[in-house]
Order: sequence, then structure tokens, then C-alpha cells
Amino acid sequence: QVQLVESGGGLVQAGGSLRLSCAASGRTFKTYTMGWFRQAPGKEREFVAAISWSGGTTYYADSVKGRFTISRDNAKNTVYLQMNRLKPEDTAVYFCAARSTIASIIETLYDYWGQGTQVTVSS
Repeated sequence: QVQLVESGGGLVQAGGSLRLSCAASGRTFKTYTMGWFRQAPGKEREFVAAISWSGGTTYYADSVKGRFTISRDNAKNTVYLQMNRLKPEDTAVYFCAARSTIASIIETLYDYWGQGTQVTVSS
């Protein structure tokens, strides 16, 4: 069982930056691949980024590639999402998720989810 708690969301102007954190419980965190997803008002939840258990492999949605960076610190049981050059269309609730096998961009393949953190980008 893994419990996930996101933090770091907030209100930022377009062009600004935020860093989201996702703290995980459990001693097996380092064996899980982690993902970030987001859901904007009136839209379905979508993939943002994912990272392998070792941190050696990362995946990004085209819409955030070059602006967002996913990373993890297994010693701290934490995964991060550094978001730079934010745009109003990045406004959403951001969720972290964990799965016990290889990294995936498919939402339904993740086993554990956090409650989400709101990111609002003003124009």
C-alpha cells in the first residue's frame, strides 16, 4: 500500500514557475514508477510526465516537453514536478500516481493516487 500527498500548487502568473512535490509513504517507494497527471475544469484527466523507479527514464506529454521536469529522490520518498514557463492552459488539478511495474502514460494502469493540488496560471 502506498499513500501519496501532493503539495506545492498555487497561483502564478504566466511565464512563472512552480515545483510540485509528492510525498509517498511506505518503504517500497523506490520500486514504484511514478507519474503526474492533471485535470482541467470540464476536461478529462491527462498524462503529464512519468519517471522510472531509478529515475533513469522519463516521459513527457508533448504539451509540457521542454518546460516541465520530473525527478525523484528515493531517499526522501518524494517525486517532483518542476514547471517552468507556465501558461494559462496549464491550469489544472495536478495528481501524482504510482504503479509497481514499468512507467506508463496510461492513467488506468496506475494503482495509487494522491488527492491532487491546484495549479492556477493567470494571464
